[in-house]
Amino acid sequence: MDQTVSNPFLVPSDNPLLLCFSHLRWDFVFQRPQHLMTRAAAGYTVVFFEEPVFEPVQIPLLRRKAVAPGLEVVTPILPHHNSGIDVDRAIAILLEYLVAGIEHDQLVTWYYTPMALKFTAALQEDVCVYDCMDELSAFKNAPPELERLEEQLFGKADVVFTGGMSLYESKRSRHPCVHAFPSSIETAHFHQARAPQADPADQQSIAHPRVGFFGVIDERLDIDLVARTAAAMPAVQFVTIGPVVKIDPATLPAGPNIHWLGAKRYAELPRYMAGWDVGWMPFALNEATRYISPTKTPEFLAGGLPVVSTAIVDVVQTYGRRGLVEIADTGSMPAALGTALRKGRGDMAKVDTFLSGMSWDTTWSAMHDLLKPAKVLRHPGFRSLVDHV
Repeated sequence: MDQTVSNPFLVPSDNPLLLCFSHLRWDFVFQRPQHLMTRAAAGYTVVFFEEPVFEPVQIPLLRRKAVAPGLEVVTPILPHHNSGIDVDRAIAILLEYLVAGIEHDQLVTWYYTPMALKFTAALQEDVCVYDCMDELSAFKNAPPELERLEEQLFGKADVVFTGGMSLYESKRSRHPCVHAFPSSIETAHFHQARAPQADPADQQSIAHPRVGFFGVIDERLDIDLVARTAAAMPAVQFVTIGPVVKIDPATLPAGPNIHWLGAKRYAELPRYMAGWDVGWMPFALNEATRYISPTKTPEFLAGGLPVVSTAIVDVVQTYGRRGLVEIADTGSMPAALGTALRKGRGDMAKVDTFLSGMSWDTTWSAMHDLLKPAKVLRHPGFRSLVDHV
C-alpha cells in the first residue's frame, strides 16, 4: 500500500512544488511576485511563503490561505518571545513539516529575498531560482547580513532573473546564468482607464486638472519634490494612492491641492487613473532608486496617460529615449507637467506598438522555459555554455 495516500496531512498533487520566499506580503501591493506566482500556479503547486509575524500564541504555527487555484499563502506565526536564531530554527521546522505534507516529485525554490537562506538550508530542491526584483541592500533598514546572504544565494541558484536592465548590468558578473526580465504589464486591465467612467467616491470632489501617482510611498518617493511642485502649480491637483511604509506619514506634505488617498486594490487602479490627466513618477534620485524599473511606467502608458518622470535610469533608457515618457529634473518638473497637461491624452498608436510586446504571460513563459534545463545546469562543466544575454 502507498503509505502517502493514508497520511491525513498530505496534500495530493500531480504538479511539481514551487516554494516562493518573499519579503513582500501577498496582500500588500499586487506586483511582480503576485503576477508571476499566479501564472506559475497553472503548472505548479505554488506556496508563497511570507516572512513571520509575532502573535500571542503558545507554539509556532503556520497560517495557510488559498488565494487562487494551485496557490497558497503561508505565514509563520511565532510567539512574541522568540528571537534571534530561535526564530530561524522555528521557521525551518515549520517549513520541513509543510514540504513533507505536500505530495510532489520535484521541488523548485524561488527566492525574492536572500534572507530566507537563514531557514531553508535543509531543502533539497531540484531547481533554485533567484528573482532579483530590487537592490534590497540599498533600501532603508536593510538587514546588515543581506549582502553576505545574497552572495550565498548566487552560489546556490541555478538561474538568476533581474527586474530591470540596470540590475542585470549590476548582477551579470556574479553568476553565469543571469537573465533580465524588466517590469511587465496586464495591458487589458489598465486599458480600462482609457474609457470615461465615474470617479471613485474619494476622488469625486477633487477638481481638474489632476496629476496622479500610485505605488508604495517610502524613501524612494521625493516628497520634497511633491511639495515644491504642488506649491508651484496651485491650480493643479496632485493625487497619490498607495500605502506609506518606512517613513512617518506625518512628514508627507500637506496642502489644498495635495491628496493622499491611501492604499487601493489592484482592481481599483484603472478607475482612479481614468480620472487623472497626467501620470507622474516623482522618484528621488538616491541609492534606493538607482536600480529600480517601475512597473507603473507601462501601466500608466497602457491607461492612456501622458507620463512625466524624474531621471530613473531604466525609465530614461527604456521609455525616455523613445519619447514615451517625458524626463524632468526637480527644477523643470512644473514646466514638464504643464506641457503634458496641455498635450493631454494624444495618439496612443506609438505607445500601443511598444506595449504589444509586453505581458506577464510572456514573461512567465520565458522564465519557465529557462527552468526546464536548469537542473542540468547544476553540473559545473555545463555552466560555461550558458548564454548570458
